[in-house]
Amino acid sequence: MVAACQVAPVLGDVEGNLARATGAIRSAAAQGADIVVLPELVTTGYVFTDAEELRPYAESVQGPALRAFATVAAELDVIVIGGFAESDESQRLRNSAFVVDATGVRAVYRKAHLWDNEVNIFVPGDELPPVIDSLFGRIAVVLCYDIEFPEWTRTAALRGADLLCVPTNWPATAVPPGERPEEVLHAQAAALANRMFVAVCDRVGQERGVHWAGGSAVIAPNGYPLALAEAGGAEQTLLSVCDLALARDKASNTHNDALRDRRPALYGLLTAPARQTALS
Repeated sequence: MVAACQVAPVLGDVEGNLARATGAIRSAAAQGADIVVLPELVTTGYVFTDAEELRPYAESVQGPALRAFATVAAELDVIVIGGFAESDESQRLRNSAFVVDATGVRAVYRKAHLWDNEVNIFVPGDELPPVIDSLFGRIAVVLCYDIEFPEWTRTAALRGADLLCVPTNWPATAVPPGERPEEVLHAQAAALANRMFVAVCDRVGQERGVHWAGGSAVIAPNGYPLALAEAGGAEQTLLSVCDLALARDKASNTHNDALRDRRPALYGLLTAPARQTALS
């Protein structure tokens, strides 16, 4: 079972945020969750002014936050994915995600596509999203804005990901009546295009005047949500039974397969720099 724990981190309250997050993990595990996804930057909050304001709260991979998550994962025998502010081996700040299980830290991913003021705080990552094996299936992770780049989510599918986990902090925007946040549509498109499960965990609350979308969702390989966060910005946990092996069938009929039908020789433009002028 996959859980997305939509919580409300408090800016700069690392100790309190760890308590909120580990409490949510325990609650999800008690309800049968095997894989638990937390929001982006769940340990620190998000709306920092600059790198120097964030720096006192950033930690290395060997720091207390990941040790705490690994301890809870081992105690409950669950896999936990979430976001943290990383101080890397050169003391550069990274917007990072972790994957921990009963054996410890399995992977750390550094966000490749930085959003808005993040470019003034973090150094972008330059490695592909990790894909790790687990008892339940192959798990990949990206962060927030990354999911808006179909080339990036495709790299995870091509390396065998069954489930893409996406810790996020999505600022709330105006949504037409009856519609979902646009970021949820990106997640649905990624699930459908790659025929894989996608688990998005957003946050709620507000920081320095920024409100959050609360757009958590667990999405099936057919692109349809198995679970969606209720509107209203409340803390909540989504739980969905996901047979990750189903994501290994990429066929839509006897003739078509989402990965086999690709024609990479035609796709050179995808890796070319974006043109600065409109095509004529």
